[in-house]
Amino acid sequence: MLYSCMRKMRWVSIILMAAVVCLGFGAGELSAAGGVTLYTPYTDISVTPGTTIKYTIDVINDSGSVQNVALRLEDNGAGWEYGLTSGGWKIGQISVKPNDSQQVNMELNVPLQIDKGDYQFVLTADGLASLPLTVRVSEQGTYQTELTTEQPNMEGHAESSFSFSYTLRNRTAEKQDYALTTQAPRGWNVQFNADGKSVTSVTVEPGESKSLTVEVKPPANVQEGSYKIPISAANGNTEAKSEMEVVITGTYKVSLSTESGLLSTEVTAGSSRKLELKVTNEGTADLTDLQLSAQAPVNWEVTFEPKTITKLEAGQSTTVTAELKADKKAVAGDYVTNMKVTAPEASSDASFRVAVKASVLWGWIGVLIIAAVIAGIYYLFRTYGRR
Repeated sequence: MLYSCMRKMRWVSIILMAAVVCLGFGAGELSAAGGVTLYTPYTDISVTPGTTIKYTIDVINDSGSVQNVALRLEDNGAGWEYGLTSGGWKIGQISVKPNDSQQVNMELNVPLQIDKGDYQFVLTADGLASLPLTVRVSEQGTYQTELTTEQPNMEGHAESSFSFSYTLRNRTAEKQDYALTTQAPRGWNVQFNADGKSVTSVTVEPGESKSLTVEVKPPANVQEGSYKIPISAANGNTEAKSEMEVVITGTYKVSLSTESGLLSTEVTAGSSRKLELKVTNEGTADLTDLQLSAQAPVNWEVTFEPKTITKLEAGQSTTVTAELKADKKAVAGDYVTNMKVTAPEASSDASFRVAVKASVLWGWIGVLIIAAVIAGIYYLFRTYGRR
């Protein structure tokens, strides 16, 4: 009885082993019949809206026969545009020799107007193989024009020039020609620059950007305060606006004169004359480190006391003494001496007319010469006149 049972179990084992072998042979035939694999190294990537993703995909035929593989992208209703190319041609199907592979390029366009999130796609090979792809959109998409800057406000004095750096982005699906305009306050000069040139309009391709420089110059006699300067890039389809802020800290202006306003004096050759100069801060901001200097005729000397004014508050005046010494050989006549006050932010000069008189010493010498001549003539008449 036991022996009979053992024989039956042996036959069951043989039958099971035979079934496993048959199934193994059957699986190998199926693999040979449909052995197509799709491969790309980048199956999960992160991008921004408007990006064109470029995949390189290997279609591998592991079977023993030629495979004509029809390729199609299933986008789960996302509606993204894609294209397949190989060998420079647009394709929808590719033929692969036995135990060989072909390379296919796929471009997948991420829409500009799209929600942030993860999107799933499947590239199928005519039911023979599939390649899951994940695209992670890292930010919320738009379908518009953007005009942005990292530094929208600047500060400086009234005579400063301000330079703002902007980026104009075309986040639409078409090429755009933008007119660049400003609504600056009256008297302000606003200039747009692109590619090193002064411009009033620019062209930007879809999904691209253009760097702009906006130069701003305040008007003369601008008052201290904050000023808003709107700018825009627009056409009939789309528009982007921005606003710059310029803060004027004050005006810088200095004057150099005398208390009476008289810019003339007299001096004797070889002697000196002191002039009381009036330095006035006519601006709305304080001035510091003012320097006094002069340009005088050759061999003349000009010294100042003090030569440097450390600080002069807005609307205030101070007195400086200038000592002018004429050349001792200076001929009588009119001379011009230029005096100047200079601060880092402003400067002023004044031209003084200096009338030079002949030296008293030369006058006495002239008198002595005339007296000597008269005495000589008198002597001659006395000595030789009787003869």
